[in-house]
Amino acid sequence: MHVTPPTDRHVVVAGGAGFLGSHLCDALIARGDRVTCVDDLSTGRRANVEHLVDGERFELVEVDVVRDGLADRIDGDVDVVMNLASPASPPEYLRRPIDTLDVGSIGTRNLLELARGHDARFFLASTSEVYGDPLVHPQPETYCGNVNPIGERSVYDEAKRFAEAITTAYARSYGLDIRIARIFNTYGPRMQPDDGRVVTNFIGQALRGDPLTVYGDGHQTRSFCFVDDEIRGFLALLDSDVTTPVNIGNPEEFTMIELAQVVLELTGSSSTIVHQPPMPDDPRVRCPDISVANERLGWSPTVNLRQGLPSTIDWMRSTQRSPTS
Repeated sequence: MHVTPPTDRHVVVAGGAGFLGSHLCDALIARGDRVTCVDDLSTGRRANVEHLVDGERFELVEVDVVRDGLADRIDGDVDVVMNLASPASPPEYLRRPIDTLDVGSIGTRNLLELARGHDARFFLASTSEVYGDPLVHPQPETYCGNVNPIGERSVYDEAKRFAEAITTAYARSYGLDIRIARIFNTYGPRMQPDDGRVVTNFIGQALRGDPLTVYGDGHQTRSFCFVDDEIRGFLALLDSDVTTPVNIGNPEEFTMIELAQVVLELTGSSSTIVHQPPMPDDPRVRCPDISVANERLGWSPTVNLRQGLPSTIDWMRSTQRSPTS
């Protein structure tokens, strides 16, 4: 169950300058924790945490969790290690397949060793991609998935599956206190406009007046969770006693055609919708069963797509006006 955490914990957030990581840093500091944000800034952005840099309870350490020694770069005792370090958008992990596999394997192990050395709690940000192209719908945590291990997308899917495996092995072998969140599609401010995810693709195309590109017939589904809900779910899991994987996502399901129509409506765009051939290994359906999160954490999302998209659209508009922001 969800409990009130002790204040002033030292939390190391790997990937803390990314989209989700930066919002997590905000939430941790807001509730009284001290945060060391570890990021090599290869996909994260300093601008995402610039507002925190001068704060006394925040430190940004530019480090590669795969290649650089972590212990020498982290000052003082550590209470929690949260691993969000990984390329997460398809263009990034397809462009950097070996790096993606390395950060899921070597990087995760290095962060696990950091947690083990400090007897700290370890939180892994995993993904719904561990379910692959699911044959069970919606997906409960007990479903083992349907992943093509040699497909293009496997570099991300299998990196996260391995990360779950080694995290669980550390718990079994060393008694490490672990938490594993399986993240479903999340959106909100600070997403990179060119990250190749469907929400940013559609919004960017709509704002430019370009046709919205739908791959395949557009009847494939996704479930979209607003970033504030997602981070609230992370903290509920972190503070709980649940050590098995937990789905954190919004079970409200949309086809790609429906999402495109909502984006066109909210942006006021006159763009059309065009179809392109389907992407390789693109899941036909994706929707979380959040029974565990609801029953064990007392968590469920509160922001629906029409409520969350306007701030995301505003963010995208601002980045178009200020490309270097």
